[in-house]
Amino acid sequence: MALLRSSRQTVHRSAVIDIGSNSVRIVVYEGPARAPAVIFNEKVAAGLGRGLSTDGRIAPEDAERGLLALRRYALLARHMEVQDLQCVATAAVRDAENGPAFIAAAADSGLAIRLLSGEEEAEAAGYGVLSAIPDAHGIAVDLGGGSLELAEVAHGKVGRRASFPLGVLRLPALRKDGEQAFERAIRKMLKASGWPGEGLVGLPLYLVGGSWRALSRLDLELTKDPLAVLDQHILPRGALRRLLRATRRLSFDELRAIPGMASNRAAALPDAAALLSALVNILDVPEMTVSSSGLREGLLYQSLDQDTRAQDPLIVAAEFEGRRLARFAPHGRAIADWIAPLFAGESPADSRVRLAASLLSDVAWSANPDFRAERGTEIGLHGNWRSIDIPGRILLARALYAGFGGADAEFPAMGSLVAPDRLARARQWGLAIRLAQRLTGGVEAPLKASGITLVDGKLRLCLDAGWHHLAGESVERRLRILAQALDAKPELTLL
Repeated sequence: MALLRSSRQTVHRSAVIDIGSNSVRIVVYEGPARAPAVIFNEKVAAGLGRGLSTDGRIAPEDAERGLLALRRYALLARHMEVQDLQCVATAAVRDAENGPAFIAAAADSGLAIRLLSGEEEAEAAGYGVLSAIPDAHGIAVDLGGGSLELAEVAHGKVGRRASFPLGVLRLPALRKDGEQAFERAIRKMLKASGWPGEGLVGLPLYLVGGSWRALSRLDLELTKDPLAVLDQHILPRGALRRLLRATRRLSFDELRAIPGMASNRAAALPDAAALLSALVNILDVPEMTVSSSGLREGLLYQSLDQDTRAQDPLIVAAEFEGRRLARFAPHGRAIADWIAPLFAGESPADSRVRLAASLLSDVAWSANPDFRAERGTEIGLHGNWRSIDIPGRILLARALYAGFGGADAEFPAMGSLVAPDRLARARQWGLAIRLAQRLTGGVEAPLKASGITLVDGKLRLCLDAGWHHLAGESVERRLRILAQALDAKPELTLL
């Protein structure tokens, strides 16, 4: 991934309308092509796949509900000035006898609908995972209402892929003869398509789709996770036991009461858990990672050129957000370079998070001064960042917390999610960033006339001739605080 290449990102507005078996949804994105932010997201639970198991057709009332949603979305997209609009249909329309008639009716609203094959759907889901987790190596598993897609992901590419009629709307009928018969039926279905083939056993799964996210939401509730972020939440193989128990023990009302749990997802949790358990057994899966990016993000990613795909989505997003919220011309990369001599020898992963923190070093200035540290924490922990794991989010938040004045207050506890020494290092990043912002007043030029080093236990801040007046009580105070955090003696040198 390209970490340090600076290029001005063009703001771009795109949208994807996804006609699925459970819902019809529009998502509108704006921002840099490699890491666009969601600015509008709406779905209608049209249930186009409900009638397939009875007569193989989309029921008239469900079709009309879906068409009403599509007409609304087409109108909104025009007035939102969406530049690139993709409209795709998946399993329900693909499998329904009257699917072509539904597409023809939808065309009256001005939408050009692309009917995805099962393999195309799997490929898009795989690229959705890679768009957010570029180093993903395993199997993307996309569970929808009408189908289940599997796609091998490795080395930034999607390999073998397949689609199966195992959507949540079809699972109750398959489970009626008991769990052993259910797993045998799935094993037979996968084997007929060559799954698992050579090299596909023992790989982690990347879970895509609302039903998997709902299952992960249940896991966060059961474990009382201190950072309830679904994206890149890891489920070890052993978590399945507690999830299966919980879906058998808890009533629908209890499941529905979990924060953020939709009714239709709560109803499907037992089936989703049973399917995941079967897949884990068949594929000998060691762990599962939740991916909030899936088919829609994969479609956007597939449209990018290779240079744009190679960009680091975390850095691109942080740079865009930093530019949007900065007081003056943003210079986060210059800050990252200025403080880099203090952190020689750190891992590439930590350097990457430090760069992201530097790019975001001015995003909370407009908040009430008493709450800037909390704003920084919130941005780090809950920002819509891609390609960052849970420990990375915590480190980013810790740096911003310190950078916005929370260095001497207790950072919100995150249990054992991050080692204390790494948290301490992230605090040092924040203090160094805070010194840079105080020294410069939030503009870049003074950084070019100054430098900071850590040598032989001395933290030395040097100011070039003509820039000595930058020194002052507030700068010297922040220099002392940073020196204390680095176990060094502060020294101000005027050249």
